[in-house]
This record gives sequence, C-alpha cells and structure tokens, in this order.
Amino acid sequence: MATVKQLEFRLRNAKKTLKRLNKDLPATKTRIKKLEGLLSKAKAAEKAAKPKKKKKKVVAKKRPAAKKKTVAKKRPVAKRRKAARKKK
Repeated sequence: MATVKQLEFRLRNAKKTLKRLNKDLPATKTRIKKLEGLLSKAKAAEKAAKPKKKKKKVVAKKRPAAKKKTVAKKRPVAKRRKAARKKK
C-alpha cells in the first residue's frame, strides 16, 4: 500500500494536470470553432469555383443493321436400337 506522502504527491500531480488542462480547454475549443469556420468557407469557395456542366441534348443512338446468322442444318438424331431379347 502507498504511503501518505506518496498519495499526497500523486494528488498534487493530478491537481496540476487538471489545472493545466482546464487552462488549455477554452483555447482549444476556440481554435476548433475557428478551424471549422475556415473549413466551411473553403468548401463554399471550392463549390462556387467549380464550373457548372451544361446538359447535352439526348440523341438516340442509331443501331447497326442486324446481320443474318447462318444456321447449320440439324442432323437427324440416331435412334438407339433396342437390345434383342434372349430366348430361354
């Protein structure tokens, strides 16, 4: 178990850290707001700078004439012969 002096030392360190963080917190919040404002302005400027594309008139594409396919003549399917029955 820690001694009283060790606990007091840790407590002092924790208080110092907390004090420093509390001092930095408002400055950090202000900086974040400032940067967010700059970001939104930059996005708006970028959007305004983009040239707007004109819509092209839709023209139906002409399809090439369909080629006639040559179909091979079908051969008649050979029928299977039934196996001859053996007489007993």
